[in-house]
Amino acid sequence: MPFPLALTSLRPLPACAVLIAAATAAPAAWAIEPFTIGDIRVEGLQRGDPGSVFGTLPFRVGDQYNDDKGAAALRALFATGLFKDVRIDIEGQVVVVVVEERAVIASVNFIGLREFDKDTLGKALKDNGISEGQPYDKAVIDRAEQEIKRQYLTRSLYGAEVVTTATPIERNRVNVTFTVVEGDIAKIKDIRIEGTKAFSESSLLDMMDLTTGGWLSWYTKSDRYSRAKLNADLEKIRAHYLNKGYLEFDVKSTLVTISPDKQDISIQIVVEEGQPYTVTAVKLEGEYLGREADFRQRIAIRPGEPYRGDEVTATTRLFSDLYGTYGYAFARIEPRQDIDRKTGQVVVVLQGSPGQRVNVRRVNIAGNTVTRDEVLRREFRQFESAWYDSAKIKLSRDRVERLGYFEEVTIDTNEVPGSPDQVDLILNVKEKQTGSLMLAAGYSTAGLSFSGSIRKENVFGTGNYLGLEVNTSRLSRNLVVSTVDPYFTDDGVSRALDVYYRTSKPLNSLGDAYQLATPGASVRFGVPFTEYDTVFFGVGVEQTIIGTSAGVPNSYYTFAETFGNRALSVPLTVGWAREERDNPLVPTRGRYQRINLDFSLAGDVHYARLNAQYQQYFAVTSKLTLGVNGELGLGYGLGGKPYPLFKNFYGGGLGSVRVFEQGSFGGVDITGAYDGGSKKLNLNSELYLPVPGSGNDKSLRIFAFADAGNVWRDGYSMDLDTLRASAGVGLSWISPVGPLKLSYGTPLRAFKGDKIQRFQFQVGTAF
Repeated sequence: MPFPLALTSLRPLPACAVLIAAATAAPAAWAIEPFTIGDIRVEGLQRGDPGSVFGTLPFRVGDQYNDDKGAAALRALFATGLFKDVRIDIEGQVVVVVVEERAVIASVNFIGLREFDKDTLGKALKDNGISEGQPYDKAVIDRAEQEIKRQYLTRSLYGAEVVTTATPIERNRVNVTFTVVEGDIAKIKDIRIEGTKAFSESSLLDMMDLTTGGWLSWYTKSDRYSRAKLNADLEKIRAHYLNKGYLEFDVKSTLVTISPDKQDISIQIVVEEGQPYTVTAVKLEGEYLGREADFRQRIAIRPGEPYRGDEVTATTRLFSDLYGTYGYAFARIEPRQDIDRKTGQVVVVLQGSPGQRVNVRRVNIAGNTVTRDEVLRREFRQFESAWYDSAKIKLSRDRVERLGYFEEVTIDTNEVPGSPDQVDLILNVKEKQTGSLMLAAGYSTAGLSFSGSIRKENVFGTGNYLGLEVNTSRLSRNLVVSTVDPYFTDDGVSRALDVYYRTSKPLNSLGDAYQLATPGASVRFGVPFTEYDTVFFGVGVEQTIIGTSAGVPNSYYTFAETFGNRALSVPLTVGWAREERDNPLVPTRGRYQRINLDFSLAGDVHYARLNAQYQQYFAVTSKLTLGVNGELGLGYGLGGKPYPLFKNFYGGGLGSVRVFEQGSFGGVDITGAYDGGSKKLNLNSELYLPVPGSGNDKSLRIFAFADAGNVWRDGYSMDLDTLRASAGVGLSWISPVGPLKLSYGTPLRAFKGDKIQRFQFQVGTAF
């Protein structure tokens, strides 16, 4: 009985194993008498180099040949993986090595791809050792098919089928073609959370990125199952319970099932909530560098209130940062909860261990394929060979991120082997497109108006800015070339150069021939006073030419008659700006402030012009962001001269009060032209919220806006009773071609003669 059972467990041996076994365990009658090798010959090669075979053999011409060396030669040749069969023949004193090469993959092709492009799958196969030039065998093909199916599983295509065709060609090569039948995408049909008592199932499901689908699922793909997304969602639920005091919350099980047709996925999550706990005290244990009072000031945990996991996390982070400012890069803060189940109370114990104080040996940079190292290093506030300072390192990361050249910015801290008192910092960045083509448009009864600009940040990786602005609206046609060197000096003083030619005419001017032309140039310097504050000063020269053709507004005609139709001015500029927004493109918190004063004391016109702006963003909830903006402009004539009309402020439209037509605020000339004013006020607010059905996706948001403002003529007071106001809704989308913003609204407060433009949009694209 044992003998048949042993036979049933046998599998066919590969040819190489048979040959090696034959060579090593052949009967004595087959043994070859040792002899001196007179020659070695290789037969059967079609592509390979005979030298590679000779180099593998354990013997040479003139060596003694015996059975052991023959067996060793067979093992060595098979180990290369290049041969399907190998044998050794003996002809007198000549050793003949006869090989049969494995076929080599000549090309890899795909048929039927829709979800992936061939380069993506080709790279995935190459990473697994399957590519052109590699040996071909059935095991390779099986591995390739499994890898392709695995790639489709990441896209919820569980029914994908792969059929492989191998077509032999000359020189023992094969073309491999993978024919893929992708099938339909498996979608989440049902998500259930069981065991919930303190919170409703619907409220927990609303926290998850995975959903059962909605009208925007084609965009968010939230109804496609992903294990990584599910794990992230479970962590969100866990964090929610911990923030409500449920210290012993646990996910008991997760069950993911797929229907027989591989189209529907069901997810079942079973949780155990436990009981809520209230914090009664916070204790510090361990080593706190004799600065326990400083650490206690950073405790975010509040005794007498429910235990909140985010407060504990915030406290440990603040403790770690404080340790870091003293040079302890690897400090450990371990929170411990001493719970009393009978009373539902907990004492939080923070165990601090600073470790060894370290200094920074080197700062290395990785991932900057375009940007030069010096552009990044000059933003660093943590220096090499200095004590490790976590505050300076965080500031360095923030400064690099604020450059706007990178999608991701992280800093890793690595120990130096053999030097426990030293660390290396690695700044990891991921480059992004820094060019932009911006288009803006508005629609009214008068038709469409357009403006545009083309800009390039980080030109040639230098950190410099180059911009070309082109405006083609019917009211203004501008050509502006700008360049900014953010480090004109080693101390971080920036220099901006502008050369421009602007032509404009007030709204409703009579005749198309009239225009106001302003050629000019300016230079401006920015001096950083703090990490967030910059002071600007500069000088410019410009000439304003008032056209005299038919259609010129009476106010401009009168000004030209008095002071001439050509006015030279030498404006000086002084300004201040403070940037504290978390993200200039899609801010969710922080503020931006600026004040700019330009004045001219030389030339044909004397004036002073002040512009101030305050912008603040509030994270109302994790999904709601409120932004408010206020802007004030004031202009005055100096030296007994009137304020020049061509320096007037204009209002209405994008960047001012939406719904009203661009440039339609301010004084109205007797010819019907809107010629702006010397004073302006803008008040704007926007409330951003995610599009229903988009889950937690922040690239697509809707917003409600409310605007108010006006422009007043020189000599008139800023009468708030004349403020125009509007409200509406809009859509903001960080699309694959760039930021897109649409708005539609209605006037809340308008006066007779106001020009209404309900729909406006702005779009940009990267290159």
